[in-house]
Amino acid sequence: MQSVPDVAWGKRTRVVLDVGCGVASFGGFLFDRGVLSMSFAPKDEHEAQVQFALERGIPAISAVMGTERLPFPGIVFDAVHCARCRVPWHIEGGKLLLELNRVLRPGGFFIWSATPVYQKLPEDVEIWNAMSQLIKAMCWELVSISKDTINKVGIAVYRKPTSNECYEKRSQQQPPVCSGSDDPNAAWHVPLQACMHKVPEESLERGSQWPEQWPARLEKTPYWLLSSQVGVYGKSAPEDFTADYEHWKRVVSKSYLNGMGINWSTVRNVMDMRSVYGGFAAAMKDISVWVMNVISIDSPDTLPIIYERGLFGIYHDWCESFSTYPRTYDLLHADHLFSKIKKRCNLVAVVAEVDRILRPEGKLIVRDDVETINELESMVKGMQWEVRMTYSKDKEGLLCVEKSMWRPKELETIKYAIA
Repeated sequence: MQSVPDVAWGKRTRVVLDVGCGVASFGGFLFDRGVLSMSFAPKDEHEAQVQFALERGIPAISAVMGTERLPFPGIVFDAVHCARCRVPWHIEGGKLLLELNRVLRPGGFFIWSATPVYQKLPEDVEIWNAMSQLIKAMCWELVSISKDTINKVGIAVYRKPTSNECYEKRSQQQPPVCSGSDDPNAAWHVPLQACMHKVPEESLERGSQWPEQWPARLEKTPYWLLSSQVGVYGKSAPEDFTADYEHWKRVVSKSYLNGMGINWSTVRNVMDMRSVYGGFAAAMKDISVWVMNVISIDSPDTLPIIYERGLFGIYHDWCESFSTYPRTYDLLHADHLFSKIKKRCNLVAVVAEVDRILRPEGKLIVRDDVETINELESMVKGMQWEVRMTYSKDKEGLLCVEKSMWRPKELETIKYAIA
């Protein structure tokens, strides 16, 4: 986007949220330019837009801006894009735009291309005036308005402030600043609030500094991970982060890329069902795939670290269905997920969800304890999947299976599926 060079696609701006994405052409265009776009759209009269996007190999989820927060942490997206997304940003005290404010990094851009920007019909003018008033009250700076001479479509670009100075100087405290007890990272079934969180200003607070340019940020330990903090695996947080990355680089290069007989040129949509620091996704950086990193809601919240690296992901509870269409992922990866999840929910139901998400001929790679691996192997054989590889050592196992085209001929009612 030439009108605002500061955006610096694929360098400064790496992780983007695309609202009401349609078939995600924006994300597809930017993917080859080093930009990762988390695109989402609801299932509405346009039907399966997200399914079409995933079929094209472009990251997308089925979601709606409604009454609850989006399943992402606060201040993680470098930019937010909305082109003809038909979201009524200005209503109900600006609740929906304030949700974008929650997930947008300080200094990040909101790129808005909709009829109120470039048309002068009474309804458009009314929306533009209401939006201008709200955006000014939110302290976003209007960076530019430009219009394409050929198709006459206009774009307005705004920037979120990097300090709280403007918030404090407002004559009217509307929209209000959120209370200190309101956690901006709480996002799993949390109701939307019409308020703004303060911008982090302490030097070691997450969000007070912009990440390194891509691709340097992928390998750099986030500045806010301190040696005094204990990481997920028990070492100091920075050591934990580095050890995790080294582990996955070793596993991916020595085992996954060459030792499993997977033709990676046929793989594009990948999900890491139990990500921690995003090490698996980071280790795949030189392959033309994208990885949806899933952080379980009962795990330590490491999703902000994943975004800081220039990767993306989502919160999820694997006792529930994942927000995607059937047969949309080429490869699923599960590191010690199933042994943990079977303590909370029905393992058969989770395997049925894996079957729903994975394409025929798609691969499932599982690392887990031997007991769980044996259980899974028995289940997938029951679904006529092909076991490509199984290996165990010291009570730890590795399983790689390929989903087949098989479907049962006789119908039967499975009680757990309708319970």
